[in-house]
Amino acid sequence: MNLANRITLARIFLVPIIMFFLLVSFNLPELRLGEFHITYNQIIATLIFIVAAATDGLDGYIARSRKMVTNLGKLLDPLADKLLVAAVLISLVEMHKVDAWIAVVIISREFAITGLRQVALLEGKVVAASAWGKWKTGIQITMIIALLLNNFPFYFLGIPFDLISSWAAAAITIYSGIDYFVQNKNVIDDVR
Repeated sequence: MNLANRITLARIFLVPIIMFFLLVSFNLPELRLGEFHITYNQIIATLIFIVAAATDGLDGYIARSRKMVTNLGKLLDPLADKLLVAAVLISLVEMHKVDAWIAVVIISREFAITGLRQVALLEGKVVAASAWGKWKTGIQITMIIALLLNNFPFYFLGIPFDLISSWAAAAITIYSGIDYFVQNKNVIDDVR
């Protein structure tokens, strides 16, 4: 259990804490700025989410730079990412902040790519992360933060950034999923 894997595990352990702050009501007063309002729970959950999302790059950097890449890390890192995004998306659906279809598209894509990677692994091949996959992750994290913060600071500018980023995340999620299957169609052909 090296440092990189411990950081990945910490990201997994932060998931229920984020959900706790999002889904349990403490009956605290809301923070209000004119018409804009946000619960303190959301602010705390957002800060924890940002820390958890930041550990994704950190654990990978540490593992590569210190030559600590392990099979456990290869398994845990994508699992931690998927748990974090899926749990927060499901919480946001429960909070009526994102449409369920967007959450389903994003989570379904993650299952599909995980399945593709497992099939490739059985064939002795590796499906590497693509540039589109990295963009997808960045846009999904941006969308989640915008939704958690009730569109702050864009609310004051009259820009529905939370809605725009939701649609962008859905679009790039679909595109990157298709791209993975097109780029790795030889894996599917080999299984047939």
